[in-house]
Amino acid sequence: MKKIVFTLALMLGVVGAAQAQGDAETGKAKAATCVACHGNDGNSPTDMYPKLAGQHASYIEKQLLEFKAAAAGGTGRANAIMAGMVMPLSEQDMADLAAYYASEAVTPVAVSEAVIEQGAALYQGGDIERGITACIACHGPRGEGLESAKFPRLSGQHPAYIKAQLEAFRSGARENDPNGMMRDIATKLTDADIEVLSQYVVGLR
Repeated sequence: MKKIVFTLALMLGVVGAAQAQGDAETGKAKAATCVACHGNDGNSPTDMYPKLAGQHASYIEKQLLEFKAAAAGGTGRANAIMAGMVMPLSEQDMADLAAYYASEAVTPVAVSEAVIEQGAALYQGGDIERGITACIACHGPRGEGLESAKFPRLSGQHPAYIKAQLEAFRSGARENDPNGMMRDIATKLTDADIEVLSQYVVGLR
């Protein structure tokens, strides 16, 4: 039994060591096909597409891998536009693209005064009575997320994109969240909650 465990540990170590390491300069060249939707530096010009600039590399890689998995008929993140974009990408391509976008600076977004009080209360404290976990637990006090856990940065993102993703989690249209954690939270959010949060979190710094 000990020999089996040791062998598995060695195998996992080899897999971990073989994981592609991204190169930002190489990724910049590869990002030429992404410009139309995500902008020259990852700051998308239209809010229907996410800003990738400043996003954690681990999170970007995860999404690209899951877009490809879903496009191939497996479990992942289904998206008609991204399906065609990711199919030709290797894991090295994905790592390079992720490294490039992570190295770019996201353009800041201002927070409306009208949502600060309510947004801060929900983001920082959640709502115990409704079973809503505080967003700050995973996304941090400044909306910076957590690289090691692949929790995305929210600060600087388009409010409309955040809103669309919360609605997708709530409806179940998006289901690539670990253990359904975002779906569980989103199903408890009202339209008003989503509107306020989507405007509040993007301005955290």
